[in-house]
Amino acid sequence: MLYYLFEYLDKTLDVPGTGVFQYITFRSALALILSLMISTIYGKKIINFLRNQQVGETVRELGLAGQTQKAGTPTMGGLIIIVATLIPVILLTKLNNIYIILLIVTTLWMGTIGFIDDYIKIFKKDKQGLKGIFKVIGQVGLGIIVGSVLYFSPAVTVREKSSTPITFNQIGNTISQPANEIKATTTTIPFTKNNELDYAQILKPFTDDYQNWAWLIFIPIVIFIITAVSNGANLTDGIDGLAAGTSAISVLALGIFTFISGNIILSNYLNVMYIPNSGEMTVFIAAFVGSLIGFLWYNSYPASVFMGDTGSLTIGGIIAVLAISVRKEMLLPVLCAIFFAESASVIIQVTYFKYTKKRFGEGRRVFLMSPLHHHYQKKGYHESKIVTRFWIVTILLAIVAIVTLKLR
Repeated sequence: MLYYLFEYLDKTLDVPGTGVFQYITFRSALALILSLMISTIYGKKIINFLRNQQVGETVRELGLAGQTQKAGTPTMGGLIIIVATLIPVILLTKLNNIYIILLIVTTLWMGTIGFIDDYIKIFKKDKQGLKGIFKVIGQVGLGIIVGSVLYFSPAVTVREKSSTPITFNQIGNTISQPANEIKATTTTIPFTKNNELDYAQILKPFTDDYQNWAWLIFIPIVIFIITAVSNGANLTDGIDGLAAGTSAISVLALGIFTFISGNIILSNYLNVMYIPNSGEMTVFIAAFVGSLIGFLWYNSYPASVFMGDTGSLTIGGIIAVLAISVRKEMLLPVLCAIFFAESASVIIQVTYFKYTKKRFGEGRRVFLMSPLHHHYQKKGYHESKIVTRFWIVTILLAIVAIVTLKLR
């Protein structure tokens, strides 16, 4: 809303200094500071409110050191992340931008699913929470919405690579390259020279009219990515600061890709797909990173609050939609490697246990415990050491992902 106010002051009343709100970099910095302030200052009040409402965590008996001390710690702390993200976004972004609309919908949609799950666990005293089938239905529903909008909306386009050089006027700030924006289901393949893939090409052997049927491939892929990443984030949220810290690092790297993809000069220089209007997501990302860092103020060991499914499902959903929107979903196995490792550990553990029980009459395990962070806890590592090392791994992988801008 402030964006439109300052735009009016600048263009209509010509008030000096108000034009600075036109710059994504300025609004991103402001969003980061504002979200950080909201999450740290008002986060304490939200925690006290949750504690007064007896919204405490019910800890399962896992035989891990320190687990009993966590019982009763306020959960649903994801509300801090959601509030601290949405307030700066509403104030500082172009609210008619299709990508911002999608991200707001994603935040509220996944936040609602997570909130219902936490509510059932806490107030209905059901440790299982919302049944898995309903979570999946919610994730699939969001995937259908996001995939359909990205595929069918005329506001979502990419610019074809052009041999026409970018030129500027005498002032030096007007791009005169002719626009050649198209609808496409093109994405980026990392570490390859010709690094673009059109999902529609998958249908080419089956029909000559394959471009018109590309949604049959694109939308299911979006559904799968949103479901996988949100569940991965959910499984990662098991020890203090792990999910919030790794997510902040991954989202920051995605912010770099988003800013470059939304800037015609930088995208042309780095030979990256230019996505018109996507740069506005940088403001959302800045607010999101600020809220995650602010949440870490209270979630770092020993945690004063847990994010619960309200936060973890929201985080995963946002990361997935950001990556898909900026056509970098194939980098998610690198950027979100911790999420996928946690998910893989659970899948491997359950599958192997069932197989050996059926084959030998006794279930056997690959890991001491799953998800993966509990395996290391069982081995005697302190959770702070586990979290710090997982952060380091995420930082290294984020650097590798960023290097793909030039390494092909």
